[in-house]
Amino acid sequence: MREERIAKLQDFLAKNPRDSFSRYALALEYAGQGNTEHAVTLLEELLRDDPTYVPAYQQLGYAYQKLDRRDDAIAVLKRGMEVAVAQGDLHARGEMQEALEELQV
Repeated sequence: MREERIAKLQDFLAKNPRDSFSRYALALEYAGQGNTEHAVTLLEELLRDDPTYVPAYQQLGYAYQKLDRRDDAIAVLKRGMEVAVAQGDLHARGEMQEALEELQV
């Protein structure tokens, strides 16, 4: 099932390589398979191309945390909170704040 979703997302991206949602969803599929490093690569690329895509910051923070990249997780969550506030997305900001607080314990 997951492989089918990955194939569909790759097809979407072949048609529209800059589609942020499809790139984000593909990264989550790889993360769900346990391929966290590939998910990180995809999320980092996504944020380079679309630095306003708020959900990618949160998921990248979680992925960094899984890879024991604590400082990177803290930095990306802080940046994500700034972007979320700028967009008025207080819910995402709150979720990233909670994740950040857990890291800083």
